[in-house]
Amino acid sequence: MSQISLKGVIDLHVHSNPDIRHRAYDDFELMEAGIRVGAWAIVIKTHQGTTVDRAYLCNRYNELIHKGSNSFTMFGGITLNRQMGGLNPWAVESGLKLGGKVVWLPTQSARNHKIKWKLPMDGCVEVVKDGKVLPELKDIFQLVKDFDVVLGTAHLSPKESFVVVEAARNAGVKKLVITHPEWSLVDMRLEDQVRLVKDYDVILERTYAQPLGDGRYKSNLASNLEAIRACGYKNIMVCTDGGQTENPHWEIALAEYIQYLADHGIPQEQIYHMTHTVQAWLLGLDE
Repeated sequence: MSQISLKGVIDLHVHSNPDIRHRAYDDFELMEAGIRVGAWAIVIKTHQGTTVDRAYLCNRYNELIHKGSNSFTMFGGITLNRQMGGLNPWAVESGLKLGGKVVWLPTQSARNHKIKWKLPMDGCVEVVKDGKVLPELKDIFQLVKDFDVVLGTAHLSPKESFVVVEAARNAGVKKLVITHPEWSLVDMRLEDQVRLVKDYDVILERTYAQPLGDGRYKSNLASNLEAIRACGYKNIMVCTDGGQTENPHWEIALAEYIQYLADHGIPQEQIYHMTHTVQAWLLGLDE
């Protein structure tokens, strides 16, 4: 089968330098990779706080150097770890006013993350208590709704994710993404993913690979194919969670991912939906 084109693809989850953990590309190198393959957009993510200002600088650099010769855009978001003050509505508000498109709930500061990786609980950012979301999260829901941006569940447990999704839907949040539910740290059963799609119409972010420890990674491609068939392609978003030095560079990983789906019988129009349409809707872009 012929190679799959990456023209117009959008990836809502890629890590780049500067970062505490060294990444394969810095922001400008990632931008140039996106331009080379004809991508439409990338959202850069960090566990250390916000990438909104970094995205702005990439777009300004693109404008100055490439002078409008491409249609690529970099976007940023906010991750609500302890570095950002946890569930901090003021940080969310400023980040969204500056153009942020995704608000991720805690990753490395999440209770579930610390428990699963047997880390000290100091600095833990609580999201759910006694089966209910914390009051600060309700203010964040309102901001996400008002700015019409994405709320990602990040490293929450499946139980926490159900609580958050229901509360967010009740608050009027439209764009809900379950972040890499296949990762062993999140460890969401496929039947729970099916139920979340059916009951709450969420988007499932299914990523290229997941860490096993000691720099080793496991491919998610086979389980992603299973999820597409079980949950339906309309609620699946193809993402890489790329940037690790141990994995292929972002554009290689994404091409391999898309090629795998095509080779296993996923129709081109469904692949297009999972790599273009869903992401364009989440980012508020016109196709």
